[in-house]
Amino acid sequence: MHILVIEDNIKLGSSIARGLRQEGYAVDHIISGIEGEERILRNSADYGLIILDLNLPDKHGVDVCVALRDKGVMIPIIMLTARDTTQDKIIGLDSGADDYLIKPFSFEELVSRIRALSRRNTATLLPELQVGSITLKASKQEVYVSGVLLDLTLKEFRIMEYFMTHVDQVVTRQKIVDHLWDFHFNPLSRVMDVHINNLRNKLKQHNVTNLETVRGIGYRLRS
Repeated sequence: MHILVIEDNIKLGSSIARGLRQEGYAVDHIISGIEGEERILRNSADYGLIILDLNLPDKHGVDVCVALRDKGVMIPIIMLTARDTTQDKIIGLDSGADDYLIKPFSFEELVSRIRALSRRNTATLLPELQVGSITLKASKQEVYVSGVLLDLTLKEFRIMEYFMTHVDQVVTRQKIVDHLWDFHFNPLSRVMDVHINNLRNKLKQHNVTNLETVRGIGYRLRS
């Protein structure tokens, strides 16, 4: 999942981004509410979750949240704030936020909230995906071939999930990068191809060969 962190405290925002990358998420960190809002409106399909600070210097987090919801952006939002009054929580949630986390908070709690929101969405949208002998259980982050659990890294799981939600479509390298890596990713890097080759080799061990390279364009998972 690709996460956008909108937090003007550079030290905190960088720490959150670094920790989430270690958890296998793609993360972009922006310090401006206005820039964050514009980024989401331009690229809403690329993000699965927003972590939004309440007290941003240029545009208040509540105003950003309201603007996104008014424009039909329904990406889950976790709002961060140093305020812990009931009224502040009500204002934050009424603005359209899905969850509310009070500073200071533990990183483990943030990850737990992210997973809870992800389960809530996947339980509604993607409880289980099936392509041929491949079964992906989104809520458990597990992939099976003919009932046998594959030993996948978190990044390999994210790639497999993306292919299975775009089955029989030719997916460009850029689309995969946009969905699974942050904007600091070097487009000349072969890291993505290494992950996909590792995934393909693990599938081949179970006689699954329908993950194809489309030369000069990207990849395709055939049904």
